[in-house]
Amino acid sequence: MNSRTLRRKFAAGLRTGLRVVWPILSALLGLIVGLGLLVGWRENWSIEESIYFAFVSGLTIGYGDLAPKLLLTRVLAILIGVCGVLLTAIVAAIAVKALTAATDSSEK
Repeated sequence: MNSRTLRRKFAAGLRTGLRVVWPILSALLGLIVGLGLLVGWRENWSIEESIYFAFVSGLTIGYGDLAPKLLLTRVLAILIGVCGVLLTAIVAAIAVKALTAATDSSEK
């Protein structure tokens, strides 16, 4: 099987997997944004800074340019991090499943 067919099968498997878990992914994305807005409101950040902080923290990049100072917002930042790890894990699991399915069918 050529690489083009393999890529197509992988992309199809990825789309199927994402479609199945989309409710969970969208809930996690909404939770990350919502918690980020809550942190930003308590820390007096703009909406843009709040969403930026949420995704930088959620994807565990953590540049450190925005850091919560209140105990409550620090706890919420930890929750954002947990949601981000779950989001990353789900997407990675779907990609591995799609790649496994694509390569298993190519060997037969």
